[in-house]
Amino acid sequence: MHNAKIIGTGHYVPENIVTNDDMAKIIETSDEWISTRTGIKERRISTGENTSDMAAKAALKAIEDAKISVEDIDFIFLATYSPDAFIPNTACIVQSLIGAVNATCFDLSAACTGFIYGLDMATQYIKTGRAKCVLVIGAETQSKLLNWDDRGTCVLFGDGAGAAIMTTGEEAGVLACYSGSDGTKSWTLTVEGVPVRNPFVEGNPGSMYDLQNSTIKMDGKEIFKFAVGIMIKSVDELLKISGLNIEDIKYVVPHQANYRIIESTAKRLGLDIGKFFINIDRYGNTSAASVAIALDELAKSGNLEKGDKVLMVGFGGGLTYGGVIVEW
Repeated sequence: MHNAKIIGTGHYVPENIVTNDDMAKIIETSDEWISTRTGIKERRISTGENTSDMAAKAALKAIEDAKISVEDIDFIFLATYSPDAFIPNTACIVQSLIGAVNATCFDLSAACTGFIYGLDMATQYIKTGRAKCVLVIGAETQSKLLNWDDRGTCVLFGDGAGAAIMTTGEEAGVLACYSGSDGTKSWTLTVEGVPVRNPFVEGNPGSMYDLQNSTIKMDGKEIFKFAVGIMIKSVDELLKISGLNIEDIKYVVPHQANYRIIESTAKRLGLDIGKFFINIDRYGNTSAASVAIALDELAKSGNLEKGDKVLMVGFGGGLTYGGVIVEW
């Protein structure tokens, strides 16, 4: 079996910064209402860039950071629920944009847990020898899926992308992976797809489709209850798998969904909130890009040293959840 490790990271967010005060000009809300409930102060919103555009820019930064050639990449795993199109997959579009001619490409759909699922999959591909170099991307253009009249959701989400390069190594980089799903709670966070509409459907709905149906709908209270418990379970499972104690972890990089979720998780784990890397105030919830962006910012912060252990953990629509522990 081969070891898998992260050798480079990168991220990209749109230049357009939308503050809570800006949101108050669009919908009935306020900075106080948003920030006290979520911890969000601003988010980045695309003014035209699509998911593949941001993903490619994040990927190129990760490739530069890893000091590899784009031709070295064997696979591109792109986690998103806001793809450019049904066909082609967004990973193939990114392949074309960056020139990764030797890569096999496909998308992953696990919402906010997508990047963690991608790291897990890349680890298994590398361990078995199926791949030597994998580009894992989390990217979302959620602004195109938002109902901008729903203040319960439109204030929460942002656009962006993050990426990591994973390769084989003599030393173990990935120490543990854990994942799970609970489809019985799938109704709590949804974006509807195109309905079945053809001449053989009773009462043929015709060819018209209301795009308003394909917007984010969320039961925030149910998500909150699920999130804290499953974050703690994921941390516990990762520590069991790795044989580590929580004291061995230098930083926890959580999914940036809500500051209160992170705070509650820290309290129940008995950890100082300073152990958690948090950037939700600047980006909002960027879904599959969330952990990827945070990991890159942590990596570039100068606060990580060789041998430090980082625990990434998240949850998302599906419902999905999981985490990864890496040694830097």
